[in-house]
Amino acid sequence: MKLETVKPGTVNHGAAKPSAVMPRVVKPGAVKPILAVVGGFLGAGKTTLILTAARLLKQRGLRVAAILNDQGDDLVDTHYAGALGIDCDQVTGGCFCCRFPDLVDAAGRLLEYRPDVIFAEAVGSCTDIVATTLRPLIRDHRDRFGIAPLTVVMHPQRTFDNPDLDFLYRNQLAEADLIFERGDSVQTWMDRLLSGSVPAGATTLDIDYARYAGAEAALAWLNARVTAHAAPPISAAMLVGPLLDRLAPQIRIVHLKLFAQSDAGYLKAALTANGQEPMVEGALDASPSARHEILLNLRALADPETLRAIVEREFAALPARLTWQHVQCFRPSAPAPYHRM
Repeated sequence: MKLETVKPGTVNHGAAKPSAVMPRVVKPGAVKPILAVVGGFLGAGKTTLILTAARLLKQRGLRVAAILNDQGDDLVDTHYAGALGIDCDQVTGGCFCCRFPDLVDAAGRLLEYRPDVIFAEAVGSCTDIVATTLRPLIRDHRDRFGIAPLTVVMHPQRTFDNPDLDFLYRNQLAEADLIFERGDSVQTWMDRLLSGSVPAGATTLDIDYARYAGAEAALAWLNARVTAHAAPPISAAMLVGPLLDRLAPQIRIVHLKLFAQSDAGYLKAALTANGQEPMVEGALDASPSARHEILLNLRALADPETLRAIVEREFAALPARLTWQHVQCFRPSAPAPYHRM
């Protein structure tokens, strides 16, 4: 599989346009930070948008932090954001709605860094965010945080042939206060997000939670951390490229993220569907290394036991001795919101 590199956090900013609404809420050193939840389906580009926005806001003199969220407990995005110098925290083991106190605690811990903006990236299969997350935040925590409108990032596929995936995605779009599409201007989106002119949490869903639970359960989630000891040493690209080549034909990939760290640097690869070339960031041309720490987050339409067996078999084919540090593979449990307004 050919690995092509892109710059960290790169998106198409779209044509340069003067912003219709200039930011007036967020100023460096503001008394309370803006907490901005970003939703959207797996692989839509939420992390890329957040990291690009973080870089642009830093250029304005603002401090930025991020909270990452996942059903699993060992997240590629947290390690990647940290590698880029972003102050970050995470909520694991469930979505923001089910782990609402953990979200509040994570945001509280980040106050140590005195951020002006905290981005909170929701699980890619999560919806009903307004009723379970935004409105409880507005009701109970607006003394500590300014709550921004909910952004949902539009997936480049736009439609899904699987009815479960399509159900989740359509509900995500339906409750958005703001929708971001690839090719849109990140600057313009940020100006609207932080202007205070767009109401936060304006639309709540009338959603069938049994249907919602069934749709999430169609996905298998696998998180694995592996140490690869290579003799002779090998570059990260030569190690993980063939691995992705072998995995892709065997699994209906919904989202795959891989983070490989060695003394030569890091490499992050991402796939959002079968048949694609992976998007790669980091040290694509790094020197060979004898030790690689590999973290894999894989979401697929598959049986968890089958998915785990395939992943373990293909890792075993790597030209390295492996030490499995951690592996979990499961279907998400039914969503049980802590609050629902």
